[in-house]
Amino acid sequence: MATIQLTTQDFKDKIFNYDVNKDWKYAGSLPAIVDFYADWCGPCKTVAPILEELSDEYEGKLLIYKVDTDMEEELSAVFGIQSIPTLLFIDASGKPGIQAGAYPKHVLKKVIDEKLLVSPAA
Repeated sequence: MATIQLTTQDFKDKIFNYDVNKDWKYAGSLPAIVDFYADWCGPCKTVAPILEELSDEYEGKLLIYKVDTDMEEELSAVFGIQSIPTLLFIDASGKPGIQAGAYPKHVLKKVIDEKLLVSPAA
C-alpha cells in the first residue's frame, strides 16, 4: 500500500477534526505517521522513498499519510509546522507525538516497532 496524500478535509475526516474537537481524538483505527513535507524540500525527498517502503512493510498494521505544506497551509499552521519534514506519530492508543527531521529507515522502524505498534498497558 502506498502512502496516502491528505488534504486538510481528509485530515479532519481520517485523523482529527480540530474544528469539532478541542481535545485530541484520533479518528483512525490503526497507528499512523503523517509526513508534513514540500516538493522543494531536499530532506523530504530523502524520507519519501523510506516512507513508501515502510508503508508496504507495515501494510495492514500502520498507515502513512503525507501532507503537502505548500498546498495545505491551514493544516500546517494548526500544527505549527515550521521545519520540514515534520512527522506526526500516532500510536496504537491514538496518542500523538510530533518530531521534526529526516530520519533514516532503521530509526523509523524502531519508532514504529517500539512506540507505535505497542498496545497501551491495561
